[in-house]
Amino acid sequence: MTTTNQSISGRITINTLPDDVLVDIFYFYVNDWDIGTSGWHALVHVCQRWRHIVLGSPRRLNLRLVYRGIMSEMQDIWPALPVAICPRTYSPSICENITAFLDSEHRHRICAMLLFPIPVSRWERFAAAMQKPIPELTDLEISVDEGTVTSPPDSFLGGSAPRLRRLVLGNCPFRGLPKLLLSAHHLVVLSLWHIPYFGYFSPQALVTALSVMSRLESLYVGFHFSLLRPDLASPPPLTRSVLPSLTRLVFRGVHEYLEDLLAQIEVPLLNNLDIFFFMDFLFAVPQLYRLISQTESFKTCHKALVYTSNHAIRFSNFRETQESLGLSLATWCRDLNRQLSLLARLCSSSLRLSTLVQLDIVDPVDSISQSHQNVNTTQWLELLELFTAVKDLRLANQVAPHVCRALDELAEGRVAGVLPALQNIFLGGLQPTEPVPKFIEGFVAARQLSGHPVAVYPWRD
Repeated sequence: MTTTNQSISGRITINTLPDDVLVDIFYFYVNDWDIGTSGWHALVHVCQRWRHIVLGSPRRLNLRLVYRGIMSEMQDIWPALPVAICPRTYSPSICENITAFLDSEHRHRICAMLLFPIPVSRWERFAAAMQKPIPELTDLEISVDEGTVTSPPDSFLGGSAPRLRRLVLGNCPFRGLPKLLLSAHHLVVLSLWHIPYFGYFSPQALVTALSVMSRLESLYVGFHFSLLRPDLASPPPLTRSVLPSLTRLVFRGVHEYLEDLLAQIEVPLLNNLDIFFFMDFLFAVPQLYRLISQTESFKTCHKALVYTSNHAIRFSNFRETQESLGLSLATWCRDLNRQLSLLARLCSSSLRLSTLVQLDIVDPVDSISQSHQNVNTTQWLELLELFTAVKDLRLANQVAPHVCRALDELAEGRVAGVLPALQNIFLGGLQPTEPVPKFIEGFVAARQLSGHPVAVYPWRD
C-alpha cells in the first residue's frame, strides 16, 4: 500500500509541466484541426497561464483567425494574428465583406483562402478583388460551381505568390497559372482538377513551372472530361527536370499529355501514382512504362485490386508494410470484354506482378449483371494467368460466379497453369455453412487431382 501511495503522490499533473512542454502538447492538438477552424480558441479559455502560453507562441502553434465574412468575427480581443478566409455561404453581404477585407489594410495578414464552391455569379467579383499581392498567403483553395467563367488576368495575386505552400484549383480556368507558379518556390501541394478547355496549358509550360519547386510533394493534374485531344506542342527536350521531393502524382486526362509530361521530369522519390485515362488503353505509353519500371517502391507491393464498373476498369496495388496505395491505373471503357483485354495488356507490358500474393476483384453493387453475362471467359483467364504468385483470390459477390465459371472451364492441362500458386479462394456472398458453390466445384476438384489444392471460404467484401 505504501508503494501505491508513493506512486500516486509522485504523479506529475499538467499544471506542473514547463511552458515549452505545454507548447509541444498544444502543437499536436492544434494541428489536428483543419485550416478553416480555430482549435486554439478552446485552449486560451482554460486559464490565464494557457492563454499567455498560446498567444505567446503564434508561429509555433500556427495561430490564425478564421474569417467567414461576418464582421463580428474580427474582434479586437485578439492580437493581429494571420487570417484564414473561409466562408460557409456566399450571400451578397458575405461576398461584399470578404472582397472589402481583401481591399483593406488587413490584406497583409491573410495567410489562407478557402473559397469553395464559389457560385459562377460571384466569381468575377472575387477574381477582381484578388489582383493585388497577398504576400503572406500560404494556402489557397478555389473551386467554382459548374458553369463557364472567365480566366483571371495575369495580375492575379499581383503575379507572385512567394510563400504559397498549398494551391488547389477546381473548375477554375487560369491561363496565366504557369507564370504565377514560377514564383511559388515553396509549394508543397499543387492540385489542379477539372481544368476546362479554355484554361488549358501545355505540358511544357507546366514543367517549366514545376522546375522551380524543389519542395513539391504532391501533384494532381486533372482535365475536364470534354478535353479529349488537346493540341500538343513540339517534341519535348531531351533533358528532364528533377522534382526531388515529389512522392505523389495523380493525373486525369489523355495519354498524350501525360506522356509529354513524364518525358520531361524525373521523380526519384515517387511512391504513389494514380492515373485515369479518358480513352481506351490502345496506345503506346513508353514514358509511363519507364516510370513504373524505375520506381522501386512499386516492387514491394503484395496486394492487387481489380475494380470493374459499367464505364471503367481500374488496377491498384498496395504495399505490404502499411497497406498504402502504391500504383493505380484506370481507363474509361464501357465494354467489359474490352476492359479485361486492356488490363491484361497493361499488366503484361509494364507491371511487376511477381510480388503480388493477394488479388481482389470487385465491382459496384449496382453494376449491370448483363455486362458479366456477355464476357468471354478467355478474357478472364488471360488476365488471371499473369498473376503467378497469388495465393489468395478474393471475389466480390456479383463478380464471383463469372470469374469462377471461367476457372471451371479450364482444360486439364491448364488447371495448374492459371494462378499456379493459388491456395485460397474467398467468395463474397458465401455463407459459412454453405457448401462449395457449383460454379467452382469443377476447378476445386481438378486442382485437387493436380496436386495443387485450393480451399474455398466466405468473404465479407
